[in-house]
Amino acid sequence: MTLWSGGVLVVAVFLTATFSGVYGMVGGMMLLWVLLLLMPVSAAIAVQGILQLVANISRAWFARHYMNWRIIGFSVVGLGLAVLVLSAIRYTPNLAVVSICIGLLPVFAWMPVRWIHLDASRPGHAFLCGFSSGLLNIGTGVAGPIVDIFFVRTEMDRRAVIATKAMLVGCSHVAKIAFYSGALVGLDSTTQAAVLIAAPFSVLGSMAGHRILVRLTDQGFRRATRWLVTIVGVFFLTQGIWLLATGG
Repeated sequence: MTLWSGGVLVVAVFLTATFSGVYGMVGGMMLLWVLLLLMPVSAAIAVQGILQLVANISRAWFARHYMNWRIIGFSVVGLGLAVLVLSAIRYTPNLAVVSICIGLLPVFAWMPVRWIHLDASRPGHAFLCGFSSGLLNIGTGVAGPIVDIFFVRTEMDRRAVIATKAMLVGCSHVAKIAFYSGALVGLDSTTQAAVLIAAPFSVLGSMAGHRILVRLTDQGFRRATRWLVTIVGVFFLTQGIWLLATGG
């Protein structure tokens, strides 16, 4: 990684952490897109996991008084099962497939609430949330849109949603980092140094995002989230289709 690439990474980490601090999931998608331009797929997913872990844990800490630990507990059990499944099949990511999968995720964000009968506050649904989000987060690097549908019918306000989702996704990032640990070891020393330098900017971005979040209304929060996820998804879908068409 060059000095220029390292600078791009630092700026991207701060901006995407800010977006995540406000909307909970958009930042992770944006950061992964940048990382896929800079390094191989497995390494990009792993590095995104490290940077997003820092951002998610700090975001969860800022809103810790609103955390729902019951939901997190059942979700972590589902996450563990997802790790076992992917390990058993020896899953390896492919850039075109990953891009298309992420590009299709915004479909979940536009599902009418009346179609969704999932509620993360119910133990079985929290378990399913952890399992499905674990498969997606480890498999593609992104799980926000699928996690979101489990919170649409809960009676939690935006602060509780952000805090609980941040901790839940943070746990799946830990699993993702462990799953792709081999790719991390293979990174050159310059890239590893750039990641370490960029990590604190995740916290700064989360702080900035949290300050913006408290000024939003619940309605504005949900509406903006859907549009932002869709825009980023279009970039991924276009990239995936292009890669398949060109054999890239």
